[in-house]
Amino acid sequence: MSQDKITSILKEDRKFTPPESFAAQANLTPELYKALKEEADRDYEGFWARLAKEELVWDKEFDTTLEWEPPFAKWFTGGTLNMSVQCLDRHLNTANHNKAAIVWEGEPGEQRTLTYAQLHSEVCKAANALESLGIKAGDRVALYMPMIPELAISLLACARIGATHNVIFGGFSANAIRDRVEDSECKLVITADGGWRRGKVLKLKEKVDEALNQGCPSVEHVLCVKRCDNHVIWNDDRDIWWHDIMPKQKTKHTPDSFDAEHPLFILYTSGTTGSPKGVVHSTGGYALWSKISAKWVFDLKPQDMYWCTADIGWITGHSYIVYGPLQNGATTLMYEGAPNWPEADRFWDMIERHRVSIFYTAPTAIRAFMKWGDEHPEAHDLSSLRLLGTVGEPINPEAWMWYHEKIGDSSCPIVDTWWQTETGGMMLSPVPGVTTTTPGSATHPLPGIQAAIFDSEGNEMPRGEGGFLVITKPWPSMLRTVYKNPERFKNGYFGRFEGVYFAGDGARTDDDGNFWILGRIDDVINVSGHRLSTMEIESALVSHDFVAEAAVVPREDDLTGQAIVCFVTLEEGDEGDALRAELSAHVVKEIGSLARPAAIHFTDALPKTRSGKIMRRILADVAAGRQPGDVTTLEDSSVLEKLRTIANETV
Repeated sequence: MSQDKITSILKEDRKFTPPESFAAQANLTPELYKALKEEADRDYEGFWARLAKEELVWDKEFDTTLEWEPPFAKWFTGGTLNMSVQCLDRHLNTANHNKAAIVWEGEPGEQRTLTYAQLHSEVCKAANALESLGIKAGDRVALYMPMIPELAISLLACARIGATHNVIFGGFSANAIRDRVEDSECKLVITADGGWRRGKVLKLKEKVDEALNQGCPSVEHVLCVKRCDNHVIWNDDRDIWWHDIMPKQKTKHTPDSFDAEHPLFILYTSGTTGSPKGVVHSTGGYALWSKISAKWVFDLKPQDMYWCTADIGWITGHSYIVYGPLQNGATTLMYEGAPNWPEADRFWDMIERHRVSIFYTAPTAIRAFMKWGDEHPEAHDLSSLRLLGTVGEPINPEAWMWYHEKIGDSSCPIVDTWWQTETGGMMLSPVPGVTTTTPGSATHPLPGIQAAIFDSEGNEMPRGEGGFLVITKPWPSMLRTVYKNPERFKNGYFGRFEGVYFAGDGARTDDDGNFWILGRIDDVINVSGHRLSTMEIESALVSHDFVAEAAVVPREDDLTGQAIVCFVTLEEGDEGDALRAELSAHVVKEIGSLARPAAIHFTDALPKTRSGKIMRRILADVAAGRQPGDVTTLEDSSVLEKLRTIANETV
């Protein structure tokens, strides 16, 4: 059997067409969608040039659409613009002037609203403050902050003066901060005294101090927001309070204009091996794709209250909390805390109170909602919702159906989106007024995106067979390089297929041409020569009535090479051998005997990061009887205790 083929057996035949009432008012009609696809196929560079001229505010119009010397791309060269202008200034002489740009809710319950005019004033003050600290275009600024408005303000202020921002997720350790600040040679760190999470204060400045005490000689100042009023150690020579410097600043700032290829931000993404990679995104191409992908996929309307539940510390928050929505003049909701604090209905309560109409969250969160019980969403009026979305990983079909029925009242289209830090924006997604959806599938590439599935020789795979997901043509929001490491960029993303972007994910297409993401190539289990997708096995388990969530990892096996080990959390049912046997038989029924689990472990919770990602490497260590490695990014370290006690269980 070919070693690059992923055996894909799980089938899903349910289909959902866009509701007529939604399609009739959608921004992107079937006719326009078809025309965009045809235009991109007919004149690829002309397609992008037209969109860039229509959608962005240029100080100087570009003269060349694309310079492509694989794997290095330059888009819209000769053109100059400012990302802060795209998000703020362009709206000031329109009806959006006094419209809410950001609505924020803190975990303890405080609320703030910033109109576009108010946000513009705050960003101008912050830009002036940064310049007063000696920050200039090309400098790098690290942001290690909670989900508060000052985080979005800081991003936009950096963009306004041309400083390249480097957002570090607020759940990372001091070592992770140090690595990212040192690698990018940041001149300034913006942080907060703390942030709220499940009723507790996360001491953020303390972590920054620890990181800077370990190194980071490039850092000249630490700018600190007082959020929780917790005790902090203060260095008068280095540290500055946000509330001391901001009132001194003017509310006007003349933005500079930057080349389209000017680096807007660096965002570090951890690979399976080696140090984190500093993914570099440019200004012009990223601005274009974050704007139009948000408009197309979320069907943004002036009256929408849009809520993406991600953290700005991840690419989803960059593209679809800040830059995409604000460029479109939308109202974006920001929330600081946990989805189950103080009760498991926090998200549904917020949707009801804020009248949220578009809700974009992760499959991991959806499976947690399922486990917590239907009574929580049922206790709230969710009738304001008109569109649902998912992001972060493939969604199990049964989780999709629960989301559709319990949250969307069987009437909201669901946009299941696939993309990565490196892509800058959504690549595969339904378009809500156009696409017939199938639970678990990201459906089709968006207009202008050329995706395919290859075998290891670069041949396109036939429908139904799994292989490597690739993007065959450059696109405007693609990463430009890995910071200070172009060879790592070249080898890591374009080294397998010349001139073709390799996503690192497995995928297949079905008879309708829909793309099905099978998970990371690393998340494949080789059982007797069959390379099985862990996602499909997890989906089979979750489709059982008793199962809330599942994670599947490999374990070395003398007979089959690798064996399938499953970790399962239950909605109901007795943890015991009878249910293990039932679940094992269910997987065989759904997929086939080659997917029969070697072990099924029951656990109250799976190890997750604060962003909701299941830490499968920890589960693989447990399955193999190894001591888990670094666990500093775990949301709840107590989960490890039970995992250690079940490591020797067998089916």
